[in-house]
Amino acid sequence: MPGRFITFEGVEGVGKSTQLKRLAAWLTRQGLEVVVTREPGGTSRAERLRELLLERSAEPMPQTCELLLMFAARATHLENLVRPAIERGAWVLCDRFTDATYAYQGGGRGIPAAQIDALVEIVHPHLWPDLTILLDAPVATGLARAGARNGGQQPDRFEAELHGFFERVRDCYLERARLEPQRFLVVDATGTPEQVEAMVRRGLEPVVAKST
Repeated sequence: MPGRFITFEGVEGVGKSTQLKRLAAWLTRQGLEVVVTREPGGTSRAERLRELLLERSAEPMPQTCELLLMFAARATHLENLVRPAIERGAWVLCDRFTDATYAYQGGGRGIPAAQIDALVEIVHPHLWPDLTILLDAPVATGLARAGARNGGQQPDRFEAELHGFFERVRDCYLERARLEPQRFLVVDATGTPEQVEAMVRRGLEPVVAKST
């Protein structure tokens, strides 16, 4: 039986990590093999690239450098973890994927979608999630949660961006969901973790039913 590829998306502070863990536990109880991962990251090489992407340094990171590092991490992550897991029948739950690149590097940074499209064709032209769960909340709500979560620690390069950047990111996410309603499940992330989890489960049940 083929595996499934489920991704979680959203701006900072919407609860992706929390909901991913809750869904992983639920799917495991259904008797499924579940692999939890993230982007950028997920393998030792990709995690090292993640460190480069998130660190704040005196040397500015050009937008093209950021974009290429994202896809370099994605290439090794897909080949060495995601594809093998799906092929053996596992459910892969990933915290962010290429939709995040369109949202953050495209919507947020202003990189043309055509440049991202070209890298998609190189790295994963035929692999897209079976379902993308977009946890959506107002940017102010998400940033307040993220700030409380960090407990006063210095934000990384992305967390340090201004409010307007995240508004553009959110707008891009919602537009992608509008254009691909068959792949996206948009979930209101302003409720309690239990309320959000219930909505995620309801949206996923048809996919689970096809696999059990």
